[in-house]
Amino acid sequence: MSNVIVVGCGRVGSQLANMLSDNGSNVCVIDRNVDAFANLGRNFNGSTIQGVGFDEETLEKAGIEDCTVLAAVTQLDNTNLMCCEVASRLFDVPHVIARLYNPDHERAYMQLGIDYVCGTSLVAEDVFSKVVSGHGAHLDTFGEFEVLRFSLNLSWMEKSTIRVSELERDHDIRIVAFERGDGSASSIPTRESILYNGDSVLACVRHELIESFSKYIQD
Repeated sequence: MSNVIVVGCGRVGSQLANMLSDNGSNVCVIDRNVDAFANLGRNFNGSTIQGVGFDEETLEKAGIEDCTVLAAVTQLDNTNLMCCEVASRLFDVPHVIARLYNPDHERAYMQLGIDYVCGTSLVAEDVFSKVVSGHGAHLDTFGEFEVLRFSLNLSWMEKSTIRVSELERDHDIRIVAFERGDGSASSIPTRESILYNGDSVLACVRHELIESFSKYIQD
């Protein structure tokens, strides 16, 4: 069972918190406005804390030391960035996800290497998929598709290579580019290209297939 902190209890944050709680996660929601917690509804099983999401004392009260994922989903991009920076750098939270509200700020997110979700709809669903799968660096969302960059995991299979055509056929995805794990080569693949365990892969994946595909993504 994962321990998740959600910063921001607006429409997106409250929906995400309920989805995670219903999925079995221990969820704590932080918001500076105590009235915002009404968005969670009566059936929410998690906890709430009034405060600022990048304040160390507030995060400690929320259980940041045992937190496996922090999702900052306020409407303020700077707040989301600061929450993720504090969580990852000061508390070593292994997975932080930020909501990108203004696309003009995307460069800052990418430069800091922060995993993020952008778009005007299905934001809660996108973040939920990233939390439950726990894998992949999100690059962008195009309608029902998500672009991911990840290290290929074949350790669960009885082979150390896989053909691009096999991966695309079995999982209805598109491999856009790859780089060898040792950095020796990179390429736009053909269907006959061979991928090795540990290769860095850029792929376009349907939103609803991310969780089932996550076994191919290294932690």
